[in-house]
Amino acid sequence: MNTAEETPRARGPHPVVWLILYLPFGALGGFVTVALTNEANRHGISISDAALLIGSQMLMSWLKWIWAPIVDITLTPRIWYLISTAVSAVGVFAMSAIPLGPSTLGVLVIVIAVATLVNSIVGMAVEAVIARTTEAADIGRVSAWFQAGNLGGTGLGGGLGLFLMQKLRAPWMSGAIMGVLFMACCLALFFTPNVGRHHSDRTPLGAVKGVFGDLFRMIKTKGGLLAAILCALPVGTGAAQGPLTQDAVAGYWSAGPDEVAWVQGVLSGVITTIGCFVGGYACQRLRPRTAYAVFGLFLAAVATGMAYAPHGVVAYIAWSLVYCFGLGLAYSAFTAFALEAMGHGSGATKYNIFASLSNFPLWWLGLVLARVADKLGPPKMLLTEAWLGVVGVLVFAAAVSFVKDTRLPD
Repeated sequence: MNTAEETPRARGPHPVVWLILYLPFGALGGFVTVALTNEANRHGISISDAALLIGSQMLMSWLKWIWAPIVDITLTPRIWYLISTAVSAVGVFAMSAIPLGPSTLGVLVIVIAVATLVNSIVGMAVEAVIARTTEAADIGRVSAWFQAGNLGGTGLGGGLGLFLMQKLRAPWMSGAIMGVLFMACCLALFFTPNVGRHHSDRTPLGAVKGVFGDLFRMIKTKGGLLAAILCALPVGTGAAQGPLTQDAVAGYWSAGPDEVAWVQGVLSGVITTIGCFVGGYACQRLRPRTAYAVFGLFLAAVATGMAYAPHGVVAYIAWSLVYCFGLGLAYSAFTAFALEAMGHGSGATKYNIFASLSNFPLWWLGLVLARVADKLGPPKMLLTEAWLGVVGVLVFAAAVSFVKDTRLPD
C-alpha cells in the first residue's frame, strides 16, 4: 500500500489555473463579507447583527476539517469540484433572493452556513490536486497564484456583487450573474491533471485510517506542530476587513457604498493579488512561517496607523488598500507554510486542518471587533486587532524556542 510519502506526484499546470479554479471559493465569501454585509446596515441590521452573517460563514469554515477527509477518500477532485461549484452557484443565488432585514436575518444566516459548507469543498478539491502536484521549489509561486484566486475572488464577489445589487432592479439578478461566473470557472479543469482520489487502493475503513495516519505523521514534526500553533493565533487574520465593509463603520470615515464597493471589492482584489505575489516571492527566500509572522506585524502596524491617522474618505481608501496589500502578503505566506508542513498525501484533509485552525481566530476575532466597533468606535476596533496580533507573534516566538529543543523530527 502507498504511504503519503510514496504517492507519486503528477505534473502540475501553470499556477494561473489554481487562480481561476479558486475564484468561486473566494467570491462566495466576498459576496457575504462585502455585498451582503454592507447592504445589511442600510436595511435596519446593526453592526453586531450584521457580523453574524460573516460569523456564520467563519463558523463553517472553522468546522470544515470535519468533512475534509471525504474529498480525499471518495470520488475524485474533479468530480467534487463540479458538484460543489454548481451547488455554490445555487447558494449565492439564494442569498441574493432573500429580502434583507431583521426579520429574515435568521434564515439568511442558515443559508450562508449551508452554502459555505458546500463551497468549502470547492477549495478542498483544488487543494487536493495542488498537494499532489507541487514541488518544494514551487511552493512560493503556487501559493501566490492560489491566494490571488482566493482574495481576488473575494474582491470580485464583494465588489461586483455589491455593484450589481445596487444597480440592477432586483437583488436576485446579482446572485444569478455570480452563479454563471462560478460555473464558467469549471472550464479550467481541462488544464488540470486527472488526479484520482487518495488512498484509492484501500477499503473505505483503510482509506480513513490512511488519511488520519498522514495527518498524525505531519503533526508529529516540528514544522507541522509550529504551523498548527501559528494558525491558531490571532496573527495576520485580516479580521478588521469585515467590519470595515459595513456601512456604519465606513461612514466613520465619510465613505459611502460606492467607495466601499470599489475599495473593499474591485480595488481590494487587485491590491491583495499584488500582495499575494510579493508574499509568494518573499516565501521563496524566507522560511514561510517566519514571513507570516513578519507580515502579521505589518498588518498590526497598518491597523494602528489607520486608527490614529486623520479621518476622511481619502484616508479610508488609502489605509484600506494598504491593509489589503498586507492581507495578500499574509494569506500567501499562510498557504506556503501550510504546503511546506503538510507534504502531499491527503491534501484536502491536511490543508483544511490548517485552514480550520486559522479560521477559528478569524471567526471569534471578527465578532469581537464588530462588538468593539459598535460600542467603542472603529479606531478602538483597529487597535484591538493590532495589539492581539502583536501578542500572537510573541506567543509564536516563545513556541518556536520551546519546540526547537524537543526531539520531534524536522
